[in-house]
Amino acid sequence: MPYTIGLDYGTNSVRCLIVDVTNGDEMGSCVYEYETGEAGIILDAADHNLARQNPADYLKGIEVTFKAAIAEARQTAKGFAADQIIGVGIDTTGSTPIPVDKNGTPLNSLEEFKDNPNACAWLWKDHTGHAEAAEITQLAQNEHPEYLAKCGGTYSSEWFFSKILHCLRADPEVFDAAYTWAEHADWLPAVLTGTQAPDKLKRCRCAAGHKAMFSNDWGGYPDAAFLSKLDPKLGALRKTLSRQTQAVDEKAGHLTDEWAEWLDLPARIPVAMGAFDAHLGAVGSGIKEGLLVKIIGTSTCDMVVAPTNTNLPDIPGICGIVDGSILPGHFGLEAGQSAVGDIFNWFVNCIEPGGAKAGSHEALTERAAKLKPGQSGLLALDWNNGNRNVLVDQRLTGLLLGQTLHTRPEEIYRALIEATAFGALTIINRFEEYGIGVGEVVNCGGIAEKNPLLMQIYADVTGREMKISRSAQSCALGACIAGAVVAGKASGGYDRFADAQAAMCGIKDLTYKPIARNNEVYGRLYFLYKQLHDAFGVRECSGQLANVMKELLSIKDSA
Repeated sequence: MPYTIGLDYGTNSVRCLIVDVTNGDEMGSCVYEYETGEAGIILDAADHNLARQNPADYLKGIEVTFKAAIAEARQTAKGFAADQIIGVGIDTTGSTPIPVDKNGTPLNSLEEFKDNPNACAWLWKDHTGHAEAAEITQLAQNEHPEYLAKCGGTYSSEWFFSKILHCLRADPEVFDAAYTWAEHADWLPAVLTGTQAPDKLKRCRCAAGHKAMFSNDWGGYPDAAFLSKLDPKLGALRKTLSRQTQAVDEKAGHLTDEWAEWLDLPARIPVAMGAFDAHLGAVGSGIKEGLLVKIIGTSTCDMVVAPTNTNLPDIPGICGIVDGSILPGHFGLEAGQSAVGDIFNWFVNCIEPGGAKAGSHEALTERAAKLKPGQSGLLALDWNNGNRNVLVDQRLTGLLLGQTLHTRPEEIYRALIEATAFGALTIINRFEEYGIGVGEVVNCGGIAEKNPLLMQIYADVTGREMKISRSAQSCALGACIAGAVVAGKASGGYDRFADAQAAMCGIKDLTYKPIARNNEVYGRLYFLYKQLHDAFGVRECSGQLANVMKELLSIKDSA
């Protein structure tokens, strides 16, 4: 029986999953929580924009999770043996670039930089480069608007070059010591295959295309002359970046003998090119044309695809239109929200409404579920970590409107859930405004699995049935599917993603259908949300907001 292994590197932990490639059954898994920092993230109390990680945690995660998942598979599957594993797939957060030396070694593992967060991995949610992002956007608008056309019209502080340019200015010693910068999604497969040296490193299509303005239309990454206008050293760095990128159906290489021996795996099994967690989460949820996959976690990513023979327009405010970034033979289109679960965690952990027990997620959800739409009289903006899409502005912040002296914690909690649903609807509307039909929505991630209230609110706000991926580990499952495809049919895997998805993916029986009365009320609330959205987020907007508070009270009275 053939099996594959998928590694899913999330924001706080890495998960390893072993599946039966004939049907997607999950045989073994293990989660390793990163040990460095707070919940695996290196923070700075003086700068809320900073978020880094220790690459050593990534490596320890391989050892811990592989061995534990294999041990569990031996208990779960009769006759399972490690030599039946035919391929490995990997997904990571992104853009999470790492400064590395000429051997591909992360700088923070060197003695002189071991305590320097700038020498660590710059996590996707690091926004220290917000000023540099604005500068890159302005220069591209003036000289190379095509660079921005495929990534929504604005370059983000979450992305590759913003972070590198900020490092150059904030810590030139680290920048000068780095031979190049490698995305986590590229570095980890390279480590397993012994190809992490910059001259051997392969760079994945999704990271380069969605976060680093890569396109074959203009010869790859932005040219050195453009980057040199930002800083000559950034222009010089351009020569260390690959001229080509690889899609996830291609091999990063083969597992080295050293790793195979260490992990008790067959030597030389293929390792797929890396991809972002959201992209492989979409694969593991069965993404296809007309289906939007929402990966709901600390943040969200919304993924759709369209065949490469489709004449797609440029869509302002999304994270990219990239050939082959999610599924080979398709354009991958990505959007999302910079904070969803993080907003709920902030309210519970920092505001602490009612104390630890009364203010838990479970207690607040139970009480919030008893409220009707609009009953709280509250309206929020879901920008506590900036706006990823469709405004692409990380300098925006959250907002709560409509509080009275009677406002209760559960009312605020529900308003925060509703705000994230309104943000989700704004993204769906943007796709459809530009001709990308969303006929079906499949959700995955821990929140989709565990919070029926949120799923029902999403159905009621969007007016669409909310389906849930069969696997609770859809990102890791997508990585397993990638491993099965690079292994190939001759080895017991698949030659096409569509065939692998047909065998290994599925949808849960439980779905959430919109309730007509709730949808009507949320339509009124969304109209007010859009007023706030545009007034605070759209520079050209001069809308009046005098009606908003009174309309919220009117909706509250009706409820």
